[in-house]
Amino acid sequence: MPRYAQLVIGPAGSGKSTYCSTMIQHLGSLNRSAQVVNLDPAAEHFDYPVMADIRELIQVDDVMEDPSLRFGPNGGLVFCMEYFANNFDWLGESLGHVEDDYILFDCPGQIELYTHLPVMKQLVEQLQQWEFRVCGVFLVDSQFMVESFKFISGVMAALSAMVSLEIPQINIMTKMDLLNPKAKKEIEKYLDPDMYSMMEDTRDNIRSKKFKSLTKAICGLIDDYSMVRFLPFDRTDEEGMNIVLQNIDFSIQYGEDLEFKEPKEVDEESENLNYDEIFQGKGDS
Repeated sequence: MPRYAQLVIGPAGSGKSTYCSTMIQHLGSLNRSAQVVNLDPAAEHFDYPVMADIRELIQVDDVMEDPSLRFGPNGGLVFCMEYFANNFDWLGESLGHVEDDYILFDCPGQIELYTHLPVMKQLVEQLQQWEFRVCGVFLVDSQFMVESFKFISGVMAALSAMVSLEIPQINIMTKMDLLNPKAKKEIEKYLDPDMYSMMEDTRDNIRSKKFKSLTKAICGLIDDYSMVRFLPFDRTDEEGMNIVLQNIDFSIQYGEDLEFKEPKEVDEESENLNYDEIFQGKGDS
């Protein structure tokens, strides 16, 4: 049987560890077994148990304190991840060989790991060799995505990770529960955006004709091919978390090999529900 993995990625401070903690609790409420692997060698603490922790292999502090290396925080983290890539056997032993695993990999916030360095791509290929179906879960902080030019920057980061890793990717706006009602209303237009409208919003802020042309080309590419859209993630909204999980499960085909079980009792109201319309309506909101 296949195994399943969420590769939780995104910039520093986007809420990756909080997402993992919340999603593990949500999966538990659904009676689904899931585990978390910490792949951030600079992590200080998290409020969930992990089945494997990269800090048992290497830590950023140890690298920075090594007089022969003399790395700063960023260089030290990259060194740790490259060392990790050369020691995937450690991860293989930690994961074991249990079938039907569902694992969340809590990754570092170093954005270049997902854009132009090969480490995360190598990890994906290794997981696929171990028969994992991998989905990238790219997080951005909704509090950052409140202006058009910042949104376009976030979209490009998500698109860059998608192209680099070459796996199904679900893009999520986190910390929706921290927004006030007015900000939530404003941010709705960014969930499934009209990039040409975004371009008009930024036109007055860009003086250079060359940058205006570049922005137009970027917005046109994203809009024409519908490459990037976002799902909201509010950790206080069970229904919203269900929609996020459904999108991820669909992308990795979770459950297609499970035996179908006929429900014991189905009341009349449930029979009349159109779940496609409910799901579509929630996704468009």
